[in-house]
Amino acid sequence: MISWFLAGELPVTNPVAKFLIILFIILFIPILMNKIKVPHLLGLIIAGAVIGPNGFNLMERDSGIILSGTAGLLYIMFLAGLEIDLEDFKRNRTKSLIFGFYTFAIPMLLGICAGFYLLNFSMITSVLLASMFASHTLITYPIIRKAGITGNRAVNISVGGTMVTDILALLILAVIVGLTKGEVNIFFWLRLGFSTLVFGFIVLFIFPVVGRWFLERWEDSVSQYIFVLASVFLGAFLAELAGIEGIIGAFLAGISLNRLISRTSPLMNRIEFVGNAIFIPSFLIGIGMLINYKVFFKDIETFKVAAVMITVATGAKFLAAWLTQKSFKFSVDERRIIFGLSNAQAAATLAAVVIGYNIILGTGKNGEPVRLLDENVLNGTILMILVTCTMASFSAQKGARNIALLSSGKQVSGKNV
Repeated sequence: MISWFLAGELPVTNPVAKFLIILFIILFIPILMNKIKVPHLLGLIIAGAVIGPNGFNLMERDSGIILSGTAGLLYIMFLAGLEIDLEDFKRNRTKSLIFGFYTFAIPMLLGICAGFYLLNFSMITSVLLASMFASHTLITYPIIRKAGITGNRAVNISVGGTMVTDILALLILAVIVGLTKGEVNIFFWLRLGFSTLVFGFIVLFIFPVVGRWFLERWEDSVSQYIFVLASVFLGAFLAELAGIEGIIGAFLAGISLNRLISRTSPLMNRIEFVGNAIFIPSFLIGIGMLINYKVFFKDIETFKVAAVMITVATGAKFLAAWLTQKSFKFSVDERRIIFGLSNAQAAATLAAVVIGYNIILGTGKNGEPVRLLDENVLNGTILMILVTCTMASFSAQKGARNIALLSSGKQVSGKNV
């Protein structure tokens, strides 16, 4: 390891050295972030940017990073489904639907207007851009889990609303891809509807039966954990086969196993441990590796696009959180939780921008490809991810800390009585 460092042989290709670098980041960054009162996940994203190909180029964002990052994202969504209080979720399902409508419709409306009138994009490009604002990733969910408030009503409503807006946003993505290929017709809708129903039936009704049978028959800790992990990836794979994003399958897999895995069981402890130790940090580091600060010094148009994207996405998500607070008379800290969980752009946003960037509509006068989403949008998306994740982290951390302190104060008061 010292030889390649002294010789300047970068990026690192030695698999042992690469894994060691990642482990050092996962070990020391949270310790440093605790010292300066900054959320861990923000530190991991920044660390990824520093070591990535656009930073010091210590490591490439190769297939190994992408694989572990994908696993981390699916893990976050799975844990959100696994830890949700189903009874409380049923009681608040109407509120989840209302919040899901707010956090989808407001970004869509503002995003289309911003893309069409401010950035002079075509209508189809503006719709796809708006769908990127509407979707969000529960990247701050680990902060909520650490605070021990996953049963809070604002958390349950946010998780439920996330599924609503992500499904609708990804459906728009599928339709736009179909439009560019000329495939949107009655057969497209029939195929998508049928495949989604089959996928939902398998995950929500067959997974629990098989899971109960397996967990009761085999008590070996390793076998149980591998079964759970396989269920996560199988759910994600089936979702992709159905034509929707894998994160939806991972979340529904968590819902299907929710009643089978107790929150205080050794299996749950192993699930949380492996996710927090390896998978989730790897996902955050991989997100950081996408950040390319150099592009913002090359083209002023990138700054304009990024500024509009960040302003519209953040403003729309805050407005949705504020309307939810006022609609249900939530506290300010609960609004902070909702905003913190819904403002972070990552998974579905990345999927949409990459797909849009790869769609070639034709060629320009110089023979260059005309893309549905150009390079300015691609680079602006990366900056939007960094900014929204930063704002979401601080909002979620402050709200979670205040709610946790309030809850602990009530418990102490109750005991004293």
